[in-house]
Amino acid sequence: MDADEFKQRTKALAIRMIRLVESLPDSQSASILGRQLFRSATSVGANYRAACRARSRADMVHKLGIVEEEADETLYWLEILGESGMVPTSRLGDLTRETQEILAMTVASKRTLRRAQIENRKSKIENPNAPA
Repeated sequence: MDADEFKQRTKALAIRMIRLVESLPDSQSASILGRQLFRSATSVGANYRAACRARSRADMVHKLGIVEEEADETLYWLEILGESGMVPTSRLGDLTRETQEILAMTVASKRTLRRAQIENRKSKIENPNAPA
């Protein structure tokens, strides 16, 4: 999956979460949980887009770390909505799976970038004449 496809996937997740939040019951607790879910779920895609514009590998790893945190937080709010009975867990299954997949791909990307950073440092140490 390339960056543009992942951008579309995170945007689609945000839109689905917005629809879920709009369908929550009209109560104070649902409103509070909905705002939390709304913020974390929409932040996943926004921060991924920022990561795509990173100035360095280290900056990208940092920004992907934010994506990871927001996706994990989104999973937390989905769990709360399901376990509290506000939303049937059957309705949350696809959203939960999609969020878990996005989280897993983000973690894998971070690992790949870190590995590349380490290998890059090693090659410069082994070959001090390598260009910076």
